[in-house]
Amino acid sequence: MLKIAVLVSGGGTNLQALINAGLAEYIAVTISNKSGVKALERAEAAGIETVIIADENQLLRELKTRGIGLVVLAGYLAILRGEVLEVFKNRIINVHPSLIPLFCGEGMYGLKVHEAALAAGVRKTGATVHYVNEIVDGGAILAQKEVDVLEGDTPEILQKRVMEQAEWVILPMVVRKFIEEDEKLSGGN
Repeated sequence: MLKIAVLVSGGGTNLQALINAGLAEYIAVTISNKSGVKALERAEAAGIETVIIADENQLLRELKTRGIGLVVLAGYLAILRGEVLEVFKNRIINVHPSLIPLFCGEGMYGLKVHEAALAAGVRKTGATVHYVNEIVDGGAILAQKEVDVLEGDTPEILQKRVMEQAEWVILPMVVRKFIEEDEKLSGGN
């Protein structure tokens, strides 16, 4: 069975979307670089082990020790670099709240993304699930879903719509595809 680690730094709404999609049994651990965040409470409520890490070396040790096959960045507000990217190449995915290549890259996260979309006057935005590599938001795109930008939207309203209509739809869909691929390769065991 594919063992998944979900990396979080905040509220954990994307983690909750995975749990709500029936994927909790595959999540071996939820790892955060911050203590006391809501995401850790969500994981614990679902019976998922939690770990708080101090640095990327500790992260790599946790992933290797647990035999993690897929790493999901779900609101993880730290940039992965170095050995973890090499060891887990094409096994780390991220959900980003825009239609990459728009409104992405270093420093573009959370409300900043939606502020930029509104400032640019786009009529469509959305979310992207992509592989993580050494270029921030630069890995191959696995899925995208569009969301309308409506008159009167604030960054907060748009953020909520993108989460509900795009992020919470495509992230579980992509994770489920990884699980199905893993089950095919392992003969269903």
